[in-house]
Amino acid sequence: MRRKILVVEDDHALRDVLLRGLREEEFDPLPAPDGATALRLASGELAAAVLDVGLPDADGRDVCQALRAGGLTFPVIFLTAHHRLTDRLSGFSAGGDDYLPKPFHLAELAARLRAAIKRASPAHTTTAVGDVRLDAVRHRCTVGDTELALTPTEFRLLAVLMAASGDVVRRRDLVRAAWPEGARVNDNTLDQYLTRLRRKLREAGSTRGIGTARGIGHRLT
Repeated sequence: MRRKILVVEDDHALRDVLLRGLREEEFDPLPAPDGATALRLASGELAAAVLDVGLPDADGRDVCQALRAGGLTFPVIFLTAHHRLTDRLSGFSAGGDDYLPKPFHLAELAARLRAAIKRASPAHTTTAVGDVRLDAVRHRCTVGDTELALTPTEFRLLAVLMAASGDVVRRRDLVRAAWPEGARVNDNTLDQYLTRLRRKLREAGSTRGIGTARGIGHRLT
């Protein structure tokens, strides 16, 4: 079955190239020329989204935040002409899962899409630690009867911490598990994601938290 991919790009010529290329890579691309159209077309049926940062009506990072606020957790890969570290960090902070600077090869985008989709659908089905429960098939996280809206990256981080059964997970291992190979993720990016995870667990009333072993890593407490 061809996986449906939302392609949000305002450049008509580039969008056509992306659509043709993704079809050849056996995806089912759904085009959107701007942020408003992307938000209208977005649904839980999507396997992933390719999202240009520089849209005519919105910043792509704001669009990603709106998707996450609406409970949509499919992977988002940003496309941008900017190569600065601050741009990459802001994309991850907005809930993005990967970052591909222009110009790029279609084969690399397709590979990153497949990897992101695979990471968002881990093999194990259900994991429970205390009152926190992860359902990998439905990509759901619940605390008691409360469902948490987690991005794919947040979901993977929490899954690794839960699998460690209270043992400390080194920071580099968290990064390897949650981000694509070759992604440039610094300490500040990881800390931002962990802070959001702590807040979501706390707001859901969980008895579990995320502790820090200074200079080593983190564990589920």
